[in-house]
Amino acid sequence: MSVQVIEKNGVPEYAVIPYKEYQRLVEQAQEAQDLTDAEAAVRAIEAGEETIPEDVVERLLSGEEHPIKVWREYRGLTQEALGERAGVGKSYISQLEARSKDGSTRVIKALANALAVDIDDLLEE
Repeated sequence: MSVQVIEKNGVPEYAVIPYKEYQRLVEQAQEAQDLTDAEAAVRAIEAGEETIPEDVVERLLSGEEHPIKVWREYRGLTQEALGERAGVGKSYISQLEARSKDGSTRVIKALANALAVDIDDLLEE
């Protein structure tokens, strides 16, 4: 590999390398980062971090259904059971899921706690 070192005030400031060599180094750095990220993910899962099935993620990302409904169904809860856990009525849950009512911050926070998710996971854009 040919490297040109450029100095400033007698101290190496830059190293110029052929572009193909640069691309190879970038690819190696990306692969190393991917390995680091994968190892971190494995450690997080081993430590108990929840993994979410792909179909649930796709439902959340599609935006076709209210996130409350998606999370409620994923957790295996009925509207009534979720309402009991959060201290709200079944009809309120139904209205939220149908998007005919906006929930107060207090209610959304209670639902997030009942569903074991962050409040942001229940908010729509």
